[in-house]
Amino acid sequence: MPPAPFADLAVNLERAASDGHLLVASADNAIGLLTRSSDPLVAASLHELVDAGAWQEIDNRFFRTLVFGTGGLRSKTIGDIVTAAEQGRGGPHGSPEHPCVGTNAMNFFNVSRATQGLVAYVLAHHRREQRTGRPGICIAYDTRFFSRAFAEFAARVITESGCDAHVFEAARSTPELSFAVRHTGSTAGINLTASHNPPEYNGYKVYFEDGGQIVEPHAGGIIACVNAVESDTVPELSADQRGEMFPLGAAMDQAYLDQLATLVLDPAVVRDHPVRIVYSALHGVGGATIPAILERLHLPLSVVASQAAPDGRFPTVTSPNPENAEALSLAMGQASREDADLVLATDPDGDRLGAAARNLSGELQLLTGNQLGSLMAWYRAMKFLELGRLDATNPGRGVIVKTFVTTGLQAAIAAKFGLRCVQTLTGFKYIGAKLAKYEAERSTLGPDQATVFVFGGEESYGYSGADFVRDKDGNGAAVMLAEVACYARSLGLTLHGLLDQIFTEFGYYEERGESFVMDGAEGAAQIQQLVASYATEPPAEFGGHRVVDFRNFADGDLTDEEGDTIPREAMLMLELEQGFRVAVRPSGTEPKIKYYLFGHRTPDADLAAAKRDVTAALDALWIAIQTDAHERLANFRQPD
Repeated sequence: MPPAPFADLAVNLERAASDGHLLVASADNAIGLLTRSSDPLVAASLHELVDAGAWQEIDNRFFRTLVFGTGGLRSKTIGDIVTAAEQGRGGPHGSPEHPCVGTNAMNFFNVSRATQGLVAYVLAHHRREQRTGRPGICIAYDTRFFSRAFAEFAARVITESGCDAHVFEAARSTPELSFAVRHTGSTAGINLTASHNPPEYNGYKVYFEDGGQIVEPHAGGIIACVNAVESDTVPELSADQRGEMFPLGAAMDQAYLDQLATLVLDPAVVRDHPVRIVYSALHGVGGATIPAILERLHLPLSVVASQAAPDGRFPTVTSPNPENAEALSLAMGQASREDADLVLATDPDGDRLGAAARNLSGELQLLTGNQLGSLMAWYRAMKFLELGRLDATNPGRGVIVKTFVTTGLQAAIAAKFGLRCVQTLTGFKYIGAKLAKYEAERSTLGPDQATVFVFGGEESYGYSGADFVRDKDGNGAAVMLAEVACYARSLGLTLHGLLDQIFTEFGYYEERGESFVMDGAEGAAQIQQLVASYATEPPAEFGGHRVVDFRNFADGDLTDEEGDTIPREAMLMLELEQGFRVAVRPSGTEPKIKYYLFGHRTPDADLAAAKRDVTAALDALWIAIQTDAHERLANFRQPD
């Protein structure tokens, strides 16, 4: 039971659960937080919500303790209802003064838990490896509400707990954080970001000493250490035991820019056939890097001024996600007025890149994430062989790494050039783990025998062309795509024209990403029920296409093309007749269940007809999936 001043609040929470207004878990978690948190905001906000009878809001904030997964934390930092205590004097751009209270929220309590657990693991790892000196942890943050405050708070927890903190002086991208971890010789890294989520979200993304997001065995060890932390109070150390804080500024930016420039494979193509570019940072961190690197390459560049200023509201877009057409509308309008060739945009933490280019009619047209990745994969595979980066007698040393839900076109490209194609689960941490493996190969086999990484990517607009960053890199992707656009111009083509040439050679590939958003406690339960129902009762057909194969990645011992074990994950893959495919998985970062639809036609002289046929078939397939899902959900709601 909480201390006496909170006893009445605890009684009201228990009564609400008993009367069916609250989940029992929500009441238990709220009462537990009252006991364990030193922040008076907790009681003040809970009093307001209980007095208002805001039971759904309490459920959403407390139905679980925010899970520290293999990527870290992500949740709302501003509630659907903002209490007066949270609003306080107000923050920048109309935000509350304080993040929302809740065990399932991104707030200082959960940042403290995560950081204390991470530090405990880092110190133990340091001892196991018998290293001298203090271990370091790099910290970056984006332009979201509370990101900088969370970063500064985490840095204090780190130094007060006995590690050094290397903290960026200003908002910087996720890929630069990945780069900085290795550049500074740190043992871990933290980025305070929720990527392209809506403004009310924030997150805590963790990296280990290889610069990649945490994977096993470190992921499980860190999660265990975080789960063992029950209080936001950091044990006091003596002054000589505490760590130091080191700023990261212009020197780190310059080192990163120098590496980005090495992604250009054929400088003459860029020099002799420059394309005009319009770029938008979508109010995020990209403005600190992309204009600088594109200007270094002497590419004509225009920036969308109204979206250049950092602003956690992302006021000029419905969503700061470069996957969405609406997010690029201002940039495309500016490009039309300025007669630019290419439009680029990055998400708030700079790890994803969206783009539009001129089509055969001269109009600006968006490119999907699969199309962008395929253009870069094709160009880099071709150039690696042309320029001798791969031995033409042994191209199989080269590898393209993609996720299972990324287009099959990239596997076809790899096969055409004699490269290997390795598939991973969704999440760039798995591609990062492959990069670490290939780096280890170079030290044992030597550079002449080890794997050569050509390209890596995923359909959700994340790409990599080198291992100096062990995560997807929107800045690096801007460099790589700009070079491909320059190459297309050298042939008298646009990116869309070059893509059509690739389709003519390899066949037409089209993909569709769809989802159902299911928010809060009820939504989380529905997502789990849907995934479980597909696993136990997979459909026999979808959209008139018979299911010919079914794989459940949560079951069995699966291995990839290199013989490495594929971790178990809640993902299902259904192979259909006539080259169609459907994948289903719950999102790891958003309250969504995701559906990936794939269609393919073999090479055909009539490319326009192939496009129409596949598009129509995918439309019908999605309608069938929606109908099936609604029937399954309706069955869940039926009484016993």
